Amino acid sequence: MTLPQTLPLNGITPLSHLGVIRAVGVDAASFLHGQLSNDFALLDLEHARLAAFCTAKGRMLASFIGFKRSADEILLICDRSLLAPTLKRLSMFVLRAQCKLSDATADFALYGLAGTAAQEYLSADAAPWSLSQAGAASVLALYPAAGNRRALWLAPPGQAPRGESLSEELWQWLEVQSGVATLSAPVVDAFVPQMLNYESLGGVNFKKGCYPGQEVVARSQFRGTLKRRAYLVHAAQALSVGQEVFSPEDLEQSTGTVVQAAAAPDGGWDALVSMQIASAARGDLFAHAALTEGQSAAAAQGIALQPRPLPYALLADI
Repeated sequence: MTLPQTLPLNGITPLSHLGVIRAVGVDAASFLHGQLSNDFALLDLEHARLAAFCTAKGRMLASFIGFKRSADEILLICDRSLLAPTLKRLSMFVLRAQCKLSDATADFALYGLAGTAAQEYLSADAAPWSLSQAGAASVLALYPAAGNRRALWLAPPGQAPRGESLSEELWQWLEVQSGVATLSAPVVDAFVPQMLNYESLGGVNFKKGCYPGQEVVARSQFRGTLKRRAYLVHAAQALSVGQEVFSPEDLEQSTGTVVQAAAAPDGGWDALVSMQIASAARGDLFAHAALTEGQSAAAAQGIALQPRPLPYALLADI
């Protein structure tokens, strides 16, 4: 069995590609509970939540890491490319709830911590999605990547965590290696949460009440209709978000989509690909570069994809 890749990396990275939505009010938790795939009604001050915001058909419009800063204030961290449309859509459903939503990106400094920089702020037993405080900063434990502990660090502007600098390129690679996908604009409305393994990462609560797309998400889980999962792959050439993946069995119809990609430190590119389970099991996958006008997928030159093991187990029984 091939083991997940390990590469010691240490340092801090400013995360300018992420944004923050603030929900404030006595109904903030109950409002978000009714809109997102995870349980925010029982969210405490010691844990964060991975969650999806879906259409009525269960397709993801955004992904969040959400946590409480106080009893009536919740912050949602998402890809900045999705913040404005997501904030607008969420605001449509507030109605009479005592909850005010706003773009709070400018109100916070947001950093990623890896290796020894993360260990300095995390307790030895901090599990993914646990939350702690370091002065005015909130520290969220993330899934490890390539053998490195990781965390998100959020504090008022002008503050920064301790640690040497880690390049944004290396942080993005660690994000891919963690196997936890962050949705961005090129792949909006393309996946139900399980296609990104969210049910195995604590991102879906199947016991909570209704939210947009809940019936579709539950049906996919319990009626055996789920045909796609997220997998790690490696390629010798550059990959991009939204790029289609094919198998030799069908050169015209794609079997998957690149969700997240980053240059690998030792050469080539690594990516998270949401693809058909059957195709992943067979292997022999490839991605296409951009097609020229009039060119078919079958005629395009392929980029071979080599499967890599996920750093966590996919849950078969929820």
